[in-house]
Amino acid sequence: MDGRIIKTNDHLQTNLPHIYAIGDAIKGPMLAHKAEEEGIAAVEHMAGLGGHVNYEAIPNVIYTHPELATVGKNEQELKEAGIEYNKGVFPFMANSRARTIDDADGMVKVLACKKTDRLLGVHMLGPNAGEMIHEAVVGMEYGA
Repeated sequence: MDGRIIKTNDHLQTNLPHIYAIGDAIKGPMLAHKAEEEGIAAVEHMAGLGGHVNYEAIPNVIYTHPELATVGKNEQELKEAGIEYNKGVFPFMANSRARTIDDADGMVKVLACKKTDRLLGVHMLGPNAGEMIHEAVVGMEYGA
């Protein structure tokens, strides 16, 4: 243990290989999505199926109004890592659903690798952002 954190290896095993730890008990953000993915990976590892968590594709949602949702890297992280990227910004005012429900405040920012155009991060602020972020998660999981 390190304070409240249980130390694990890459397979979520503690120093006792038959005991695993996931979620809020280990390092990383306290997100239900993260704990769920780690639980699946731990069981897959126990069953001899490998088990892997793509931490870059775990969404983070703040349920406010408007909602804030992110997945992947942000601009500061990309700059610090020296990764060249392209940025696209799309205002919710241009989204017909947002205008129809008279809730068009917000925007979507997409960050993609300058060389490969692969998604590196998506950040949304606006109505239903917590639902829409999952489209970006799928894209990141499958290498869009």
